[in-house]
Amino acid sequence: MFSVTARKGWQNLYKNADIMVAAAVIAVVMIIIIPIPPLLLDILLTFSISFALVILLLTLFTTDTLQFAIFPSLLLMVTLFRLALNVSSTRLILSEGEAGSVIAAFGNFVAGDNYVVGLIIFIIITVIQFVVITNGAGRVAEVAARFTLDAMPGKQMSIDADFNAGLIDEEAARLRRSSLQREADFYGAMDGASKFVRGDAIAGIVIVLINILGGFTVGMLQLGMTMTEALQTFIRLTVGDGLVTQVPALLVSTAAGMLVTRSASDGSFGHDLTRQLFAFPRVMALTSAILIVFSVVPGIPFFPFFILAAAAGIAAWVLAEEEKREARRGKAGQKGQEERRQEPENVSSLLAVEPLEIEIGYNLIPLTDNSLGGDLLERITASRRQCALELGIVAQPIRIRDNLQLPSNTYIFKLKGNEIARGELRPGFYLAMNPLSAGPAAELNGTPTREPTFGLPASWIAAEKRETAQMQGYTVVDPTTVLITHLTETIKAFAHELLGRQEVKGLVDLVKEKQPAVIEELLPNLLTIGELQKVLQNLLRERVPIRDLVTIFEAVADQARTYRDTDALTEYARQALSRTICNQYLAEDGKLRVITLDPRLEQKIADAVSSAALKPYPLLEPQTAQRLFAALAALAERETMRGRQPLLLTSSRIRLPFKRLAEKFLPTLPVLSLHEIVPGVEVESVGMVNEE
Repeated sequence: MFSVTARKGWQNLYKNADIMVAAAVIAVVMIIIIPIPPLLLDILLTFSISFALVILLLTLFTTDTLQFAIFPSLLLMVTLFRLALNVSSTRLILSEGEAGSVIAAFGNFVAGDNYVVGLIIFIIITVIQFVVITNGAGRVAEVAARFTLDAMPGKQMSIDADFNAGLIDEEAARLRRSSLQREADFYGAMDGASKFVRGDAIAGIVIVLINILGGFTVGMLQLGMTMTEALQTFIRLTVGDGLVTQVPALLVSTAAGMLVTRSASDGSFGHDLTRQLFAFPRVMALTSAILIVFSVVPGIPFFPFFILAAAAGIAAWVLAEEEKREARRGKAGQKGQEERRQEPENVSSLLAVEPLEIEIGYNLIPLTDNSLGGDLLERITASRRQCALELGIVAQPIRIRDNLQLPSNTYIFKLKGNEIARGELRPGFYLAMNPLSAGPAAELNGTPTREPTFGLPASWIAAEKRETAQMQGYTVVDPTTVLITHLTETIKAFAHELLGRQEVKGLVDLVKEKQPAVIEELLPNLLTIGELQKVLQNLLRERVPIRDLVTIFEAVADQARTYRDTDALTEYARQALSRTICNQYLAEDGKLRVITLDPRLEQKIADAVSSAALKPYPLLEPQTAQRLFAALAALAERETMRGRQPLLLTSSRIRLPFKRLAEKFLPTLPVLSLHEIVPGVEVESVGMVNEE
């Protein structure tokens, strides 16, 4: 019953935390104005010490500075609270000659009968806080704020690069940018908050002087004390008051220093300390030997040095044994791997052909090793995810093999055992491309090359020239990004070959879970899995996304009773996906800019379409075809130079035959039909190809 009541009370307190904090801030301000009794002052001073201890412990257990991002504002409130308690204690000391049991206890414990010693100890504590901790923490916060702000553009570009490469989604990129901004704001706030601590230390010294001088005057003139009694009484109270406020100030200052110096840590302070301090047994052994030498030097105490030497020697022995055990475990694991490799090989596994695999040269192996900073495996997963989002096809896991027969910096992509693409990387260098130039980055003194994905001129440059190249407008990417970009475009280009019957069966089952009526009508009454596969492959061959499977299946089902030809069904599916197709090529102003064919030329192509072949194909005269595609290539190149995707618009009757003919000359040119234009989309002709 008690636990339930306590839990409800805590929940209510948590819900009204903003009101409670506002009331606490007002109460702190009121303490400065309204006198408080000694008993309440004792409670508040105890709370001040306890709260400062909580803050220090929190900084020891945090693993990220943003876990305690409220610290700068909290530092201001804690400083204000201590100053308010100083004012209240000073009022009691000067008016009544006493300030509660806590201050008296601190004064008697530290000063005792010798108030001069107590005063000296207080001064030493104040100097430690002000000169060492406060100034150091303030300097670290200032430098951290400056370097964090200087590094923000580079970190922002890193986030954008990861987002463009598909490693993170939009939400993750937004969270990273927010975290980066909060980190910069935190260090900037800490730079200012450190001035509060410095001012608090100065105010403590001034208040001590006021208490001593004022108390001496009040004691002799108003309370009738002798000079010795006044000095002893008020110095003891002043020292107690100073200590009871400087101790929490020292704890909070230490916490501030701990928090701003944790930027290079990846765990809690205790975990990092034990892991890094005892990382090398030889250091402890050498320390033990040096301490033993000191212990036998004449005039130096033997036992303190000998005890510490023994402790260091034991620590060195324990750490060395642990290191040996780790080495034995590593050898055992390596031996197990060798034994597994020596086991009789299952020859039948060699008969399997991977849908898609990557073979890399020797120098590219570190790109796959996480311990060496390689992230190729994670980025391949992100590439597969990106292809699934853009095309609607889930590529099978891609196997990576090392091939010592390849040149050391070369990689190749294999589709079902056959090479389909290759490229060359230079680990440790960056690929610089200038989108506004037709040549490599010669002024960067790089090694000229060709970007493997699109064949653009580029240069491999050293890492120290990366920022210079970016400032000059070059697009600079690391080797892993080059490979991932090439892989993503290769998957898109060969997606139709990666879509097998088993993959189609999986897509069908996915639709059947949510809309079974579509599948029940289509399969197996109207089409087979193989015929449906051909339709989806035809769409992927021209890079039409198949994510909207329901629309595709419904369009095919509507026409499958009349047409069984997969080419005709594909055209109807394209018309159903007209909005998806148009959105791929719309310009920023919402227009669809296309290249068209002269109507007489279209009629000539239609008359030349032969149905005798397995697939309809236009049989044009070689001279006519040569002139046609020369003119079309010129218009497409002009659109590319303008930064736009070339796009050809034809009538529905010749779209597919002409696309098959164009694949031999302009394989990447999209060909749309008039029936694939969504009503309301403004079409603008940027050029026309005629017979001449």
